[in-house]
Amino acid sequence: MALSRRLLLLPLLLRRGSTPSVSPARALSTAAVTADAPAAAAEEEAMTIKGVRISGRPLYMDMQATTPVDPRVLDAMLPFYLSRYGNPHSRTHLYGWESDAAVEEARARVASLVGADPREIFFTSGATECNNIAVKGVMRFYRDRRRHVVTTQTEHKCVLDSCRYLQQEGFEVTYLPVRPDGLVDVAQLADAIRPDTGLVSVMAVNNEIGVVQPLEEIGRICREKGVPFHTDAAQALGKIPIDVNQMGIGLMSLSAHKIYGPKGVGALYLRRRPRIRVEPQMSGGGQERGIRSGTVPTPLVVGFGAACEIAAKEMDYDHRRASVLQQRLLDGIRGQVDDVVINGSMEHRYPGNLNLSFAYVEGESLLMGLKEVAVSSGSACTSASLEPSYVLRALGVEEDMAHTSIRFGIGRFTTEEEVDRAIELTVHQVKKLRDMSPLYEMAKAGIDLKSIQWAQH
Repeated sequence: MALSRRLLLLPLLLRRGSTPSVSPARALSTAAVTADAPAAAAEEEAMTIKGVRISGRPLYMDMQATTPVDPRVLDAMLPFYLSRYGNPHSRTHLYGWESDAAVEEARARVASLVGADPREIFFTSGATECNNIAVKGVMRFYRDRRRHVVTTQTEHKCVLDSCRYLQQEGFEVTYLPVRPDGLVDVAQLADAIRPDTGLVSVMAVNNEIGVVQPLEEIGRICREKGVPFHTDAAQALGKIPIDVNQMGIGLMSLSAHKIYGPKGVGALYLRRRPRIRVEPQMSGGGQERGIRSGTVPTPLVVGFGAACEIAAKEMDYDHRRASVLQQRLLDGIRGQVDDVVINGSMEHRYPGNLNLSFAYVEGESLLMGLKEVAVSSGSACTSASLEPSYVLRALGVEEDMAHTSIRFGIGRFTTEEEVDRAIELTVHQVKKLRDMSPLYEMAKAGIDLKSIQWAQH
């Protein structure tokens, strides 16, 4: 048994005193204590976190936030922590040579997954850093001739904040709206491009609603107009086919921990022909050909490469399986609960993402009731802000519905049992909250809630 597998099963071995028979997928499953488990075992699993008592570790359905490390990835990484720990930039001895070779092999694996040349891949700390280098780096390098950026209102916050930062430096930014299904209007995008536009940045797969933008069409328009096309593909890598040449992508941001790799490493794709230049955002030793200084973390990069190699082999299977589980989850909830709305296009969507709004239910109460399921809300009600999700608001979702959204994430190790348990818990909590809601009772009685003039006290 591989060391990583033994590490994963160690808590079970210590607790039960014997070797359990666990399938590889089930070993990574995060389901809470099953119904037939002894009461004593359930009590042993119980824990209190931030004042909330739960019967065990929640089942994990927040794959857009992060994914568990695939044991095969961990197996590839461990030697570079334990014995092959050389600095890949050390050129005078074996330790450095073997680390450098491992980094270059990982670079080739990342490049292969997106149809790129390995020389076009630059390792970073993650997609956020990639987005900063891409957006700020391109515009600052071409600042004398290019003063305008085109992006969308539903981009990741690090892209939007980078654009706002550029605005403070005197650049202009056009924030395109999206259609109610979450997709950008490509004709509107084409019209927004000006002679001084230096960059078009559109996310490949949205992190909140999972919609897949028409990358090939956008790339064609940008190529025709001579404007670099950047896409944040953190949620797309290894989940949908990507070919940087076919899609006309000039810059692309990638992340390892979204594809069952380690946290703390990402990669920026930067096209060589026609060459796109960026101004580095970090000063230092000139590693990664001066684009991103700093020692390349060999174990993380090796893990990233292994994750990409696995994704290349298993992407089709993972996609089909996620589609089946997504449909099972949707049918299970809709079959028992009415007034459930899907946020974002279902036709152009990555199936591992299902963002639902439940009418007449307050999102924070629903999340608190789902403490046995690790999910996230489309609204910001779990943070210091009470504002609903800016992504859902950009789709035209009304504020009350935006506050009730839940994002379910399905991944490689999600099981049918976990999906069924999530259905059971979600349906129970929604019905419980609606039983306490006068709004739901009024709506079922045929009263138009929008026509009511609510009095303020």
